[in-house]
Amino acid sequence: MKKKIIFYIHSIAGLVSGIFILLMSLSGAALVFHEDVDQLLQYPAGSDPSYQQLNLNRSYEAVQLNYPHAQISSCDLPAGLTQVLLFTVYDSSYKKGKSPMQVFLKPLSDSILKTRGGSDDIRNNFMSWLSKFHNSFHLGKTGEWMLGFFALIFLLSILTGFILFRKNIVSVLLFKKAVYKRINLHQLIGVYALLFNLMIAVTGFWMQRYVFKNEFYAANNYTMLLKASPALSFSFDTAYSTIQKKYPGFTAHVIYFAQSSSGNSFVYGSRPSKPYIHSKKFADEIMLDSTGSIRSTRLIEENSPADGYDIINSQLHMGNFGGLVIKLIYFVFGLTSALLSITGFLLWWRRRKDG
Repeated sequence: MKKKIIFYIHSIAGLVSGIFILLMSLSGAALVFHEDVDQLLQYPAGSDPSYQQLNLNRSYEAVQLNYPHAQISSCDLPAGLTQVLLFTVYDSSYKKGKSPMQVFLKPLSDSILKTRGGSDDIRNNFMSWLSKFHNSFHLGKTGEWMLGFFALIFLLSILTGFILFRKNIVSVLLFKKAVYKRINLHQLIGVYALLFNLMIAVTGFWMQRYVFKNEFYAANNYTMLLKASPALSFSFDTAYSTIQKKYPGFTAHVIYFAQSSSGNSFVYGSRPSKPYIHSKKFADEIMLDSTGSIRSTRLIEENSPADGYDIINSQLHMGNFGGLVIKLIYFVFGLTSALLSITGFLLWWRRRKDG
């Protein structure tokens, strides 16, 4: 009787979350190579300068010259397969400034190579569109809540599956012929991918736990006020040189620009001396004041234990550590939850037909 109840819960959990698991598995596996695919297919060709010769001010001024009313939000510095600068701006010429536009420039040049939309541009920025789909189904708060809910159901499905088939785990791992049948494919996949899918479900729920808090349901009346960004008041190349002298080995990846003449700018990057599961782009935060001097920092070692756990949790979920081998492992095992969804549905359908 107890086994029947657990089996019933497992079946219902699988059916309820089946489409979600399938879509999240396929999109998640693809997003492991988000930056690689995006740079390979959609970045224009550029050059390969050193950061000391970057002259970011010149590129910033080029964006302002072409989009004088734009609010320049950030710049991704050259990295990966294609060495170009990627500015994110809000300008009335693109969707009335309500969505970000991305502007590509060749370093040490005033020429704009290409522009495209942000995460709402499925044709010209598919990987960013897919990322937003994976994070919210493009449904805003509703989609975020659905992610949290289905993550719980997915976790329930894994735990009940483990309880049901735990006695066969050893037989599967010892390659006993009795369990290696086509009808047991769902079970076999579940055993080999058990730890990975359990990790994905737990880390995914932890990342979405905020949707179960009262603050999530508070009204959001914020409306972005589009205003032209000010001219840069200091040399970013000089400021970056100062940062590298103080923090040897620091490599900047993303810069967020001040939106007023007296505001602060933020430089995000990482140092190779910190062997830690973290995002290379956002491990260290360095705040610069309006003169380019370092005002404050939030380095990886300065994070609180709670923030440190959140960083590890998100990196474990996304596989943004360890290089190509880790990405391939995440890609292959990431597809197993899609296979579990399909094989589970086929088993349910067969039982339903057999009555």
